[in-house]
Amino acid sequence: MGEVIKNRYEFVVLFDVENGNPNGDPDAGNMPRVDPESGYGLVTDVCLKRKIRNYVEIAKEEQEGYKIYIKENIPLNRSDNLAYEYLGIDEKKAKNLKKNDPEADKKIRDFMCTNFFDIRTFGAVMTTFVKASLNCGQVRGPVQLGFARSVDPIVSQEVTITRVAITTEKDAGNKSTEMGRKNIVPYGLYRVEGYISANLARKVTGFTEDDLELLWDAIINMFEHDHSAARGKMSVRELIVFKHSKELGDCPAYKLFDAVEVKKKEDVTYPRKYQDYKLNIHEEQIPETVELIRKI
Repeated sequence: MGEVIKNRYEFVVLFDVENGNPNGDPDAGNMPRVDPESGYGLVTDVCLKRKIRNYVEIAKEEQEGYKIYIKENIPLNRSDNLAYEYLGIDEKKAKNLKKNDPEADKKIRDFMCTNFFDIRTFGAVMTTFVKASLNCGQVRGPVQLGFARSVDPIVSQEVTITRVAITTEKDAGNKSTEMGRKNIVPYGLYRVEGYISANLARKVTGFTEDDLELLWDAIINMFEHDHSAARGKMSVRELIVFKHSKELGDCPAYKLFDAVEVKKKEDVTYPRKYQDYKLNIHEEQIPETVELIRKI
């Protein structure tokens, strides 16, 4: 599966939404998530990781080493059973596994990291091996994302929609249409920042150079196979990568993030497209030992 990464990375992703809801808030009637004090839009890291997982699942189709652990409608214990089968553990004898083999936790953890891309990448809480009363602990993944935040405050617009198909025969005698509502953001440009630790990759999960290239592909294409009427038009516009020269890095992450400046153009009042914004990368703020890579 390739060599484990040896360099620390940070990255910035810019993506936008047009006439859609990028991440509904179940605590607010599924309206677009927003910071109530500032009006800036939010998209959770969990939402973005779901898109990345979905792309890898489509691209690799359950190939060896690229299974997905956190899947919709799939119990975690079903994936856990693969580790038992690999180690040849009988279900009836599972409770004695840890007593007979003190290294059982580590063996199962290593198996899960080797076979599941999302565990190898993002980590996981490995406390679900209930058959053997095992606690493999929390696996810290080398790849971490923050919340995405819009570059400018967003406007959440509620749109009334009608449907000509009536639900029941009773209703058909009283009305010819039914009403509904959906919430959209007319336009919003979002920014999310991420971190990749070569130290955790080497010590914990074994995240490789091949995994890294797949991650970049997944980020670039995370909305391309996930279109829906609810989410509108969503696109990744920029993937800016900072590659350090060594495992522990050459400078604090915030200095690299500060070098990426995104703001709307002076003659634009209400941004409605990506071209209404201007991206400046202040390369003079980036140390010479850090390589700047623009993937898009």
